[in-house]
Parts: sequence; C-alpha cells; structure tokens
Amino acid sequence: MAVFSINNVRIKGIAACVPKTIESNQDYDWITEEERALFIKTVGVLTRHISDSTSLASDMCAASAERLFEATDCDPSEIGLILFVSQSKDYILPSSAIILQSRLGLPRTCLAFDVPLGCSGYVYGLSIAASLMNSTGIKKALLLAGDTSSLSLIRTDKSAYPLFGDAGSATLLEYDENAGPMDFSLQSDGSNYEAIIIPHGGSRQPIVEESDVAVEIEKGVVRKKKNLALNGLDIFNFSVKEVPPNVNQLMSNFGYTTEDIDYFIMHQANKLMNETIRKKLKFPPEKVPYSLRDYGNTSSASIPITILACLKKELSAGKNKLLLSGFGVGLSWGSVILDTENLILPGIFEL
Repeated sequence: MAVFSINNVRIKGIAACVPKTIESNQDYDWITEEERALFIKTVGVLTRHISDSTSLASDMCAASAERLFEATDCDPSEIGLILFVSQSKDYILPSSAIILQSRLGLPRTCLAFDVPLGCSGYVYGLSIAASLMNSTGIKKALLLAGDTSSLSLIRTDKSAYPLFGDAGSATLLEYDENAGPMDFSLQSDGSNYEAIIIPHGGSRQPIVEESDVAVEIEKGVVRKKKNLALNGLDIFNFSVKEVPPNVNQLMSNFGYTTEDIDYFIMHQANKLMNETIRKKLKFPPEKVPYSLRDYGNTSSASIPITILACLKKELSAGKNKLLLSGFGVGLSWGSVILDTENLILPGIFEL
C-alpha cells in the first residue's frame, strides 16, 4: 500500500459534460419488468447519458475544460500539465492528451500524457498531477477524466449495458503554499485482471473474425469478444473486501476519523456495493452522495460528476474536507483526503 502526502496543491474548480442522449432502464423490453425493477432498486441506476460519434470522451473533456477556463478566468497559456485519464482514447496512438494540448490552445511547454485507468483513475490522476506540480514547479495543471464505456458494450448484455453511462470532466489544480495536504493511499492487484476486461482489440489478442461473433454466456448475457465483459460478483467481493481497509488505513495514518470528513465521495460503481462499503466504514448516509440514479457508472468521471450533481452548493462556499475513493478495473483502487475552499463549479452540461 502506497501511503503518502502531497502539499502545496489545491483544486480550484471542476466542470463536467455528458452526451445529450438519455436512455432509461425502464424502457428496455429485452429485460423482464421484474428484472428492470430489481436492477433499478439494487444497483441504483435509472437513466444514463449515452455517447455517439460527436460526444467522445476527449470531446466532453475538452468542452469541460473550456467551460472551466471561462469560469475560473484561467488563460490556457498558464497550464503547465494536462493529464487525460481515460480508457476511451481517440486512437491507439498518439496520446489523446497531446492532441488535447493543441485543441485547447495550451503552450508547447506543457507536459501532456494519458493515464489509462478507469474506476480509480480520478484519485490516481490527482496524485500524479500534484506530484509533478511539486517536483517541477508547474503552477497550474488540468486533470481531464472521462470515458465512453457504452461504446464498448452491447445491448444484449444485461449484466453490463444498463449500468454504464458516459461523461467527461475537467479539474483545475493550482500550486498554493497555503493549501492543505492531499493524503493518499493507492493499491493495485493484477491477479484478477479479467474481472473487467475487453478481451479482444489489444496487442495480446488483436481483432479477428471471432471478435465480432456474439456468444450467449448465460440467459440475457450475449456479447462479443470485442465488448466489455464484467464479472459483477468478483468486483463486488473485491470492492467490499479491499476498499474499507484502504480507507481505514488512510484515516489512521493521518489521524482522521469519520467525524472529520464532511463528505465521502465514492466511485459510483453500484448502489448495493457502495452502501455495503459505507456501512462497513460507519459513515452516515448524509455524508455519502450518489449520482448513480441519473448518470450510472461513469468510470473515471464518476467522482467529479457526483461532486457537481450532489454537492455544488455545499462545496462552492466555505471549507470542506473530502474523502474520495475509486476502485475497480485493473484491479486498482485508491483513496485521498483533501481540503477544498470555495470551489468554482460551473456544473454539468450537455454536448
């Protein structure tokens, strides 16, 4: 477990973007009425925003960044680092972050690279950006986190298609010697990498004729090798086993209790899963917001989406101590405790 603290960096503001198209899990007649009702109740997802070719992850992140620049009066020329945290990059190569550097009018002196993480990506992205800002003297950084998971799914897979939504986000980080510490606890375990995987399409297994053949895995679960495959039971067991000790170790190492935390914002994986984690950690429900109902699981964007959907008023005025935790694909998980003050939060808008 990597437990460490980074000083002198604060979050200035957050913006997010979702596609205009909305799908409701109540409308899927290929899932029985009873199954739909149970899914909405236990998993917690009613509607999701679904992408098309005009609203890819990079498009939504770029639009979020432009909205954030305007809201914070930040000139793009001031940005010294751009990270694109996503598993939905535009091309196999080059890096989407480098394309976004030009697209957003950032200087050529700007560091730019992709971080191909999903569920844990926002927390890891904060750690990478804050570390680089401290070691290089960069004063402002742009953390873009977004995914279009729906484009890797197939409608005939009831185990995954109704869960995921699409979104992009932008977070502006500033170097500030008066900022409180960011305290991190990060972990990885690749032994169960197949729990969330797209089997075909990489170098290990390129796209072949077999990749496009739909196979019935079980009743109601028909997918192709090029589609995302999710083992829900494995992910549930991993999350409820590993996330609570990760959070407890973080709080113990830095002397925090649940009373010190104003809000505990988890990756929006699954309502039943997240509630099990919340109860294990003994956080009161009023401190744990959810955006699952309206946005689904938005992968790397789920923490910023939840902040904007549920806590815009609370975090826009005054000081707050937040605990953020991301966990999933990899398997990868991590948590951070940080302070915020008068965040600039333009909101969630549609592209």
